[in-house]
Order: sequence, then structure tokens, then C-alpha cells
Amino acid sequence: MLLYSRRNEGFPMKRIASIQDVSCLGRCSQTVALPVVSAMGVECAILPTAVLSTHTSFPDFICTDLTDGLLPVARHWKAQGVHFDALYTGYLASDRQVAVVLELLELLREEDTLLFVDPAMADHGKLYAGFGPEFPSLMAQVVSKAQITVPNITEASLMTGLPYRETYDEDYIRALLQGVAALGAEKVVLTGVSLEPDTIGFMSYDSATGAYDRYFNRREPHAYHGTGDIFSATAVGGIMRGLSLKDAFRLAVDFTLHCIEVTRTDPQAAWYGVEFERALPMLTERMREQN
Repeated sequence: MLLYSRRNEGFPMKRIASIQDVSCLGRCSQTVALPVVSAMGVECAILPTAVLSTHTSFPDFICTDLTDGLLPVARHWKAQGVHFDALYTGYLASDRQVAVVLELLELLREEDTLLFVDPAMADHGKLYAGFGPEFPSLMAQVVSKAQITVPNITEASLMTGLPYRETYDEDYIRALLQGVAALGAEKVVLTGVSLEPDTIGFMSYDSATGAYDRYFNRREPHAYHGTGDIFSATAVGGIMRGLSLKDAFRLAVDFTLHCIEVTRTDPQAAWYGVEFERALPMLTERMREQN
């Protein structure tokens, strides 16, 4: 018996499934996605891929891989008739887990389900701790299924085989965008792009139309863990609330900057992540304006 299905019942709230790790300490992954998406007026179911004691930049972190529990949860949801308006994937814990996630996406994805892939595996020119050199090619398989994917420059470089550059021009960014699109993704949004010293934001490419877009805001002289997760969660929430892709990703840039602005006086925040909790009122106000 189907106990809980809201599909086609006129219920206005959208529902997503966030498929990524829980870092018990350090604001990233599920501990960002759940509160941010929820604050935007979207239901956020979570499917943890792993439980980490901290995010992966802490030394000697502990990771419990939850691969074996993923498909049983997905099958239970399917049996109950649960419909997801979007599936949002992030950090995947192991090579074996990628194949399992591909299977559960096939199980849960319906014709009107958006697949949003954040290939969270690398930054600053190198893979996160625990990943081997073959992992980018595996993550590329998930990206190939995506309607929207949001790699940073390092991740795009690793998946496409293009050399990683810390200094670059627009031609290099366009080459990365086209390279990721060639994997199969419909829309590619490259994050952390800075074409001028004092600005940072994104450039995007639509493989169907060949159109590029971009948006930049002020660059703060501080770097924090978890800002990519803030960006992705905000973009997913905005899309679910009816914003155009352009407006959703611009909101994501602006909110990420606001999170940094309210955090910059805390000297320890660079390690533990942006204090997005202080910034949520800005996001909820923007959603009220959307109504």
C-alpha cells in the first residue's frame, strides 16, 4: 500500500533528495544542504553516502562508507510511491559507491525529476583525501547523466583531462565547459571562476543551445570550506522555487558572498566553514519576495 505520495495532489512544496555525505563537524555537504534548502521552502530528504567525523581537510578524519545502505533506502522510497522533483548528488565516498549511486538514480529518477550533480571530489588542483587517480573518470559517469552539473575548475580539469591552471583566460574556461558538456551533461555551470582579480562567480554553457552565461560578484580575501556546497544547495532550492536557471545561480553567488561577509570576523571560521546560519534571513527574505 502506498502510504505517502504527494504527486499530482496539488501540494505546492517541492521535494528533493540530497545524496551526499554527513560531515559531523565542519559546515559542508548534508549539514549545509538540509538547512539551506529547507529555509528556501523546499523539502529536503537526505540519503547519506558516508558519515565523516569532520570534512576531509581535517587530519586523521574517520569515514564510515554507507554504500550498502543506499539501495535499500531508495527501494523503500520507491515502494512507498515517493516522488522527487530533484535528485542532488554531492560527495560520493568510494569507487564502488559510484556504481550504486548510478543504479539508485535510475531507480528514483522520473520523467519530471531534475538531476543536479555536484562532482564534489577536488579543489585547488588536487583530489580530496581518500580518492585515487581513477576516481574522476568514475564521477564523470554520474556527470554524464546530469541535466545540470556544477564542477569547480579542478573537478572539470580532472574529468576532461585538460591541464589545471591557477591563472587562465576565458578561452580556457570555455574549453572546460565544453569538455564537461561532451561527457553528456546538458548544462554545465563552472564555479569559482575569476577573470578579474577582484571578482568571482560562475560561467555556464548550455549544450543544447550553445549559449554561455556568466555572473560575478565581489571577491572577498578569505577562503572557507563548504562554500561550494552553499552555492549548490542555494541553486537547487532556487530552481525548485521557480527561479530561472540564470536567477537561481545568481542568487547562489550572492548568498555565498553574504555568508562570507557575515563570517569574516571569526578567525576560526576558515577551518570550520562559513557561518551560513547567520545569513539565512537574507535567503528567506528573497524567497518571500519570490512569492
